[in-house]
Amino acid sequence: MNDIPSKYNPKETEEKWYQFWEENNLFHAQVNPQKKPYCIVIPPPNITGILHMGHALNNTIQDILVRFYRMQGANALWMPGTDHAGIATQNVVEKEIYQEGLSRQDLGREKFLERVWQWKEKYGSTIITQLKKLGCCCDWVRTRFTMDEQYSTSVSEVFIQLAQQDLIYKANYIINWCPRCQTALSDEESQHKEVSGKLYYIKYPLKPVSQAEPADQLTSRPADYIIVATTRPETMLGDQALAVNPRDKRYKKLIGQSVILPLVNEEIPLIADSAVDPKFGTGIVKVTPAHDPNDFEIAQRHKLTAKVVMNPDGTMSQNVPLDYRELDRFEAREAILEDLQERGLLEKVEQHLHSVGHCYRCHTMVEPYLSEQWFVDLPKLGKQATDVVTKGKIRFYPQRWRKVYLNWMKNLRGWCISRQIWWGHRIPAWYCIDCKKTYDFFRQGKVLLSEKINLLEAGIIVAEQNPNFCPKCGGTNIRQDEDVLDTWFSSWLWPFATFGWPVLDKEEKQELNYFYPTDVLVTAQEIIFFWVARMIMAGMYFMKEIPFRDVYIHGTVRDITGTKMSKSLGNIIDPLEIITQYGCDALRFSIISLVATGQDVFLSRERFESGRNFANKIWNASRFILSNLDKQKVGVDLCLFANSITELKDKWILSRFYQTLDSVTKALKNYRFNDAAKTAYEFFWHEFCDWYIELAKKTISSDPTQVILYKMLEKSLRMLHPVMPFITEELWQNLPHAGKSIMVSNWPHLQKQFIDKKIDRQMELIISCITAIRNIRSVWEISPAAKVKVKISTGKAAVEKLLKSHSAYLQDLAKIEDLEIGQNLKRPKSSAVAVIPNAEIFVCLAGAIDVEKEAARLKQKIKDLENILRNSAKKLNNKQFLTRAPEAVIRQTKEKNAQLKESIRKLKDNLKGF
Repeated sequence: MNDIPSKYNPKETEEKWYQFWEENNLFHAQVNPQKKPYCIVIPPPNITGILHMGHALNNTIQDILVRFYRMQGANALWMPGTDHAGIATQNVVEKEIYQEGLSRQDLGREKFLERVWQWKEKYGSTIITQLKKLGCCCDWVRTRFTMDEQYSTSVSEVFIQLAQQDLIYKANYIINWCPRCQTALSDEESQHKEVSGKLYYIKYPLKPVSQAEPADQLTSRPADYIIVATTRPETMLGDQALAVNPRDKRYKKLIGQSVILPLVNEEIPLIADSAVDPKFGTGIVKVTPAHDPNDFEIAQRHKLTAKVVMNPDGTMSQNVPLDYRELDRFEAREAILEDLQERGLLEKVEQHLHSVGHCYRCHTMVEPYLSEQWFVDLPKLGKQATDVVTKGKIRFYPQRWRKVYLNWMKNLRGWCISRQIWWGHRIPAWYCIDCKKTYDFFRQGKVLLSEKINLLEAGIIVAEQNPNFCPKCGGTNIRQDEDVLDTWFSSWLWPFATFGWPVLDKEEKQELNYFYPTDVLVTAQEIIFFWVARMIMAGMYFMKEIPFRDVYIHGTVRDITGTKMSKSLGNIIDPLEIITQYGCDALRFSIISLVATGQDVFLSRERFESGRNFANKIWNASRFILSNLDKQKVGVDLCLFANSITELKDKWILSRFYQTLDSVTKALKNYRFNDAAKTAYEFFWHEFCDWYIELAKKTISSDPTQVILYKMLEKSLRMLHPVMPFITEELWQNLPHAGKSIMVSNWPHLQKQFIDKKIDRQMELIISCITAIRNIRSVWEISPAAKVKVKISTGKAAVEKLLKSHSAYLQDLAKIEDLEIGQNLKRPKSSAVAVIPNAEIFVCLAGAIDVEKEAARLKQKIKDLENILRNSAKKLNNKQFLTRAPEAVIRQTKEKNAQLKESIRKLKDNLKGF
């Protein structure tokens, strides 16, 4: 055994042992039919990612599980990898070349992609390095990247298979479009925010009865127009109809008539559709199929055409009057409103709060946009993915997310998978130019809305390689689709594509069959639909099996006020800074202690002090034990040594350890990580250190004490290892043991024969007595060095016998010089009293303190605390405080009140009888 430094050095320890684990290949797992597999695939972080507290929480949870099950005897594999993050990575590189005065268009596709790969090689592994700092025991030799050649083959194969089964199709459809990124976004990537906008009431002239007055010269004469309310007047240039609800009696007579589209001078019909809300605006809405999802569906029902009035960059297209072309959409809005005002066609403007989609990457306001895109037919893939959850084959933790998942599965829509960017998996589809069936909506005028495009008729060939000629016309003028696939289209294959599917050699087939399905997916609630649901669909379709058995959804990391952490708010806590300041184990323990199942995590820098303090406690206790340990005495089997264990304190600590071990094991198996951490903490700090080690100091050289100290420390280190891997490895390596590393040692075996509730109760009584005496000493400010006279009165002979036989425990830890224990003893004069179950404790104060002075001090302290309590209670009775204050602040106020009440109660108890 080596001498242990007086202070724990996290940095030195962490670097040393992580290198040791990697050099000894301890993270690696391979097929072993003799062992049960346990597998987790990491939610692949983006290559643009920098470790944040969300990553720290998510990956700490995974690391705990992998280390725990490895110690439980499982063949544990944690499959690592990174995601190419299409839009995010392209944005980063575009910003980089912008500093050089270039755009991606200046470079061209090939040269731009070269720059992205260069960036990836330079910065793409940053997040991996940071995960290692967190202690992650991933099998790094297996690290996958979603743009690797083998993985890309998987992506192409999936696209081709689904297209062949008509589960992937191309359609003219309304999608979410980001004018900044110039790409389509899925519904989940278009995050809605409340926006304070305006509602514009516009007059649409009715079709003139005679042709005496040209429509473009019409002004607002009474009964010559109808009024329509809209939030987006710039899209009116693409209106194809007006609509009312068929049950709206106000407009019955207008249904079937025509109006003139202002500024465009085109005749459009007024139709009836039940989707129209009679309470919105005037009850008449404009129908703009190319720029509104609801209007698109109305147009499909009424067989209307559509007109795209914007370019991909958000400027107005060639399909609008000359005055508005090439104007930015918001500039066009102002110009249109001005022209309507001049013509007397703008009735009024009102303030209006409404929800608007924003790009999840650049936060630009999203434009609903008619475009030709590729889709996956999710409704056809959804049934099996629903059944495996309803039947319990896949379980959600917490269970409430099961309902959220199933509700979403009831409302599946086509998944838009094409993205108009360059970085990503290019769509394996080829176009025959000679067939002239590919539509460019950005240049055409009116478009017929068809649900799906017939690929063969349109001259579209789905194939991994260039087909060289068109199967329809035989032409050789062929080009590949310019678009790439949605990033989520590659990551939905993650649980099986990481093992090499579908091109598998013999070894890869064995690995896939052995490790798939995986055991648990640990993720955040935001990507249940982005990723979790789609992985289940992909697993069921391609593997005919679930991708994972459990889904653990953890909460969001927030600051102490309950606000979500973000750079813009300046409330970010950098996990790497915390690791540098306090150590990795301190971060891991602190954050995991706060993770109540599925609840959000409220963090402040001060919260990490608890983890640091616990690490220091473990270090100091271990150092004390090791400095007093005779290694010749401790190499015994605890079961064989059991007959030598006769002391109450020794039996008690064994009983408490195995109860703690049982609780921690069950908590980890049920994803109750904070319960596991807190239970282990309570045992080690309060029962083992505060009580057992203190009691053991008197008998430290005896064989039983030596064995118990060693066994409890060694087993506690193994129990704590999944949460605090570095400090436990460092200390375990200083103990006499057999084995290469604590991380591949066995989880402590539960020995129920040592659990004894009667022993627990006996020791609890002794601890209660000592604690009560210590509290009296503290309240009355008796000097720590002073010894006191104590009487303990009980009405039970058994209690009297127990306390007398273990009076040494009381005298040593409560600093008693004169102890009397008996039945029905009288309270001495000038004594403080404490009442515990089955006993009354009297501590003589005369001679120890100035009684009158201390009594006056306590009375004043009670008054002061009662004043603070009154002020605090006023807050909780204030409705404004309860409705406006963050939930975390309200909770802290309630906790403060409870603590104040308890302090006042204790002080009053000490004054009773004085």
